[in-house]
Amino acid sequence: MEEKRENEFYPIFEDEKGSYILNAKDMCMIDHLDKLAKAGVNSFKIEGRAKSAYYVSVVTNAYRKAMDIYKSNPDDYKLPQWIRDEVFKVSHRAYCTGFLFGHPKECQYYENSGYIRNYDVVAVVEKCENGVMYAQQRNKFDKGAKLEILSPEGKPVEYIAEHIFDEYGNEVETANHAMMKLSMPCSEIFPKNSIIRMER
Repeated sequence: MEEKRENEFYPIFEDEKGSYILNAKDMCMIDHLDKLAKAGVNSFKIEGRAKSAYYVSVVTNAYRKAMDIYKSNPDDYKLPQWIRDEVFKVSHRAYCTGFLFGHPKECQYYENSGYIRNYDVVAVVEKCENGVMYAQQRNKFDKGAKLEILSPEGKPVEYIAEHIFDEYGNEVETANHAMMKLSMPCSEIFPKNSIIRMER
């Protein structure tokens, strides 16, 4: 019962998968920035207080790029698929558009109470120089792993970890020590703090 609604009870039930009182979907409006802009919206709030630095950086980056594309050609806004894909590469609940297009028929998620998480951050770039990328490990990955490097500059770049070296220059089969310093050959230059991630 709510404090200021005497004798008014909110029904709560539980099935074999649990209860769903707090299983609201996450709002995602990246497909509709043109409609919001034309309706007069000129600023956006991205929820980040209870999110990881990875979530905030990836989602903010995606919306920033989407808004720049809209502003460059508002009469013919087309969201590139890779930008849309970015919001699905962070830990999130199922997405919806809230109440912006009427009452949502499916505003709660009944499959489970967990988050969808298909990518892990495996390292963060410290610097690139002389054809070598230096990074610090965040999660285990192996030699030969198919990775993506995300920087603020553009779309994610695919990278195969054909060689991994520890901080002493010894080639290793896996980066499995927490926060280990590592290096990998790389012909491109990525800014400091670019994110290296891997699909689970």
